[in-house]
Amino acid sequence: MNYSEIQQKTFLALLIAFSFAFIGILLPFYGAVFWASVLAILFSPFYRKMLIKMNQRSNLAALATLGICLVLVILPLILISISMVHEASNLYNNIRSGQINFGAYFEKVVAALPSWVVTQMDKFGLTNVASLQAKITTAAVQGSEFITKQAISIGQNTFNFLVSFTIMLYMLFFLLRDGDKIANRIRQAAPLNPDHKRTLFNNLTTAIRATVKGNVIVAAVQGALGGIAFWFLGVQGALLWAVLMAFLSLLPAVGAALIWVPVAVYFLLTGAVWQGVTLIVFGVLVIGLVDNILRPILVGKDTALPDFIVLISTVGGMALLGLNGFVIGPVIAALFMTLWDIFSSGKQKQEAEKLHRPD
Repeated sequence: MNYSEIQQKTFLALLIAFSFAFIGILLPFYGAVFWASVLAILFSPFYRKMLIKMNQRSNLAALATLGICLVLVILPLILISISMVHEASNLYNNIRSGQINFGAYFEKVVAALPSWVVTQMDKFGLTNVASLQAKITTAAVQGSEFITKQAISIGQNTFNFLVSFTIMLYMLFFLLRDGDKIANRIRQAAPLNPDHKRTLFNNLTTAIRATVKGNVIVAAVQGALGGIAFWFLGVQGALLWAVLMAFLSLLPAVGAALIWVPVAVYFLLTGAVWQGVTLIVFGVLVIGLVDNILRPILVGKDTALPDFIVLISTVGGMALLGLNGFVIGPVIAALFMTLWDIFSSGKQKQEAEKLHRPD
């Protein structure tokens, strides 16, 4: 081994070691860094427009974009979270005090069912009101209690939250202002084929924008529409149900229907026919069609992952990484498929060259 090889290997070892060390330093605030990067990618087109309008004054354009991001995204999320926690606490107290009685609701449903259905339910012990009431109440209390505890936990860690929030805003400003330069340096440093680098970086940006715009905005609209419908029909905890519908709307195929369909069925079985019919019509024609109408407009049909891939990657990402996983999961899935497409196309190209190569 000559001295030049030793230098190269030593440099490579130092590069890897300090790269991992830097990642380790960022880990305590990885959520802030991640969301700053996501928001920078999402709002970078808007920043470029502001840059033109403000005569290439990058600091002013980045500051204006940051303000728009605060008004449109961050502050509404904080206000909704505070309201949701308040409503979850009220729901928890109402269940504890007996104002909300799941047993009574269940009895109404059973009374409205045909006798043959009740007979079949008896065989499996599904008409034992006391047992089912205890299970449903326990599940509802645990869910409300979990949200309340999370709120208390956030309150107790206010300092850490404020630090992370400040870091996110600080990084977002610089990523908006210098994001193109940073991205170009990463592209130049990446030891990959130029075509592969271009494809990977383009697909990474597209996947993040598609996930946020195509999933989050659609989920927010579906949740808002479902919440308005619940409020109009007099369902308790409309805001909490709206947030749950928005959350479930991140999952294709199932989505918000997991919430509004059981409520509509309950209305129909308990004699509230017009409420049930209204909710079904609204759910199918308005909430259900939002995804089909908005997603192609916001993202484009050619950028969307197959529904089953989105479902698996979203659920798996959230199970592994928490709330951040609903973006990270689909992004990893998109890059996974991109890398295999690159590999497959490269292999096909080599095989085609072999066929046309003279012996």
